[in-house]
Amino acid sequence: MAKKTTARKKTKAKSTPHKGAHHKTVGHGHHRPANSNEPHLSARPVWQGSLRLSLVSCPVALYGATSRTADISFHLLNPETNNRIRMIPTDPDTGPVERADLVKGYEISKNHYVILSNEELQSVRLETTRTIDIERFVDEKDIDRLYWNDPYYLLPNDKSGVEAYTVIREALSETGRIALGRVVMHTRERLVALEPRDKGIIVYTLRMGDEVIQPKAAFDDIPAARPSHQMIDIARKIIEQQEGAFEPEKFEDRYENALRDLIRRKERGEKLVTAEPVEESNVIDLMEALKKSLKSKGRTVAAKAPGPKRKAR
Repeated sequence: MAKKTTARKKTKAKSTPHKGAHHKTVGHGHHRPANSNEPHLSARPVWQGSLRLSLVSCPVALYGATSRTADISFHLLNPETNNRIRMIPTDPDTGPVERADLVKGYEISKNHYVILSNEELQSVRLETTRTIDIERFVDEKDIDRLYWNDPYYLLPNDKSGVEAYTVIREALSETGRIALGRVVMHTRERLVALEPRDKGIIVYTLRMGDEVIQPKAAFDDIPAARPSHQMIDIARKIIEQQEGAFEPEKFEDRYENALRDLIRRKERGEKLVTAEPVEESNVIDLMEALKKSLKSKGRTVAAKAPGPKRKAR
């Protein structure tokens, strides 16, 4: 395992509670045990403001409902010193530039930019920067799944707003509706959907109309001809054999697990041996592939177009 030759003095950072954090997270927070790989709610919200339904409002905070903190990430190192590389902003003509001196520019043509100052950008701030204003109520089935984006947990951010929060949650639950609103996150206004769940509300960011490529445009070149009814019937039976409940805990990231195993073996100084690639089967007949799949109770059998068999390297 690579080690740096220079020792660094370690300083113990003082922990101070985040000023605007949810009242339940102040102090102990939503932290997981050090030896746990379970995803956990962050101690700091990604957004804070108000949830407003007509004249009723309450202070709320958004927390990411998903986490990738358990994912393996790598740093770039100088192989001669094992020092971590710093990414320094550099002007191709004058050299390194202080990050604090940089400004934002929008390219209107090749190498021509409109420069915008922070004050100018602040001048177009929207009210949705600090407020989720509910504008409409819709049936969940009316929202195409192409538009659903990232999930967040919306929590009361102060005890004084809990009652208003629960009123909005119960009203959504009893009417069976999804509330639509807008919010500014990461400098962009986002359409959001609010769904009641258990004792709380889940917020999903939704993609705007100009972000979604319509299926008709994507699939336009696929021939309209249908395959034989017999092949469809066999494929349907394979699907029926593999039907089951959605159990995400039974699916693991096999690549991530292999990476962890690789790192552990490298850390122990083991000599790594690369296995020869397994040559794929060259099944030509689609009907035969479907029949074999049905007999093997749905296990994958590769179906390929005819072609020369590749030689093993």
